Amino acid sequence: MGGILKAPFMKELIRTCGTMFRLGWNERNGGNISVIVDGKEAAKYLDTAVSLRSFDLDIDAAELEHRIFAVTRTGSYFRNVKTDPEYNLGLIRIDRGGKSASLLWGFSGGGAPTSELSSHLRSHIVRLRQDKNHRVVTHCHATNTLAMTFVHRLDDRDFTRTLWKMMTECIIVFPEGVGVLPWMICGNDEIGRVTAEKMEKYRVCIWAQHGIFAAGGSLDEALGLIEAVEKAAHIYLKVMNSRILQSITDVELGKLAEAFGLNYRRDFLDL
Repeated sequence: MGGILKAPFMKELIRTCGTMFRLGWNERNGGNISVIVDGKEAAKYLDTAVSLRSFDLDIDAAELEHRIFAVTRTGSYFRNVKTDPEYNLGLIRIDRGGKSASLLWGFSGGGAPTSELSSHLRSHIVRLRQDKNHRVVTHCHATNTLAMTFVHRLDDRDFTRTLWKMMTECIIVFPEGVGVLPWMICGNDEIGRVTAEKMEKYRVCIWAQHGIFAAGGSLDEALGLIEAVEKAAHIYLKVMNSRILQSITDVELGKLAEAFGLNYRRDFLDL
């Protein structure tokens, strides 16, 4: 049995935290990540029968019982994950019945999982119902996407259409569109509940004046979703006050989606 930091899933998580910090999306203690870890894979590197301590959960996570998650610590700085992963990360397992979780590794010095854990778990539950290959939920403060929520109507259809029209690849990357929420207090179960409702239809949920919640089958997929949304938002902000001479039309977006065989939101286009 090797050390947990030798596990490929931990190496990938540490690398992703560093990437997101360098992109400027996870300043100070902003943002959080949770990754479903295969139990057999985790057992190669750690005695998963040993529980260090337990945490009460704010939600009923019975659908996730016995699942293991790699999770960022509450108050942790993404820039410090690489230099002190045992402090800034933890491996937890949802206990039988889904009312508590056991700490298997990490959170040294008495730390706890991200304050957005209930939002993560609610989103994991609904995404697993939609996609058995779902594994990742990540939250960050993507700069341009956040800025766009100040100047754009906060409506799923309108926001999605604008992003799709900014860059050809967008409808290919997120053909189901994006969900958008008005400003809400963060770190409580209410925002987790309404985010999960959006996650039943989308893999990306945008929190106005706050950031992005994204889900995927891997860290690369979730990060790639955020990259695409963020670049489209950046382009929108650059051109929004300019005289537009040409753009991608709704008909062209429809043809593009059909050419790639996408299951896209036809009702989001005027066809």
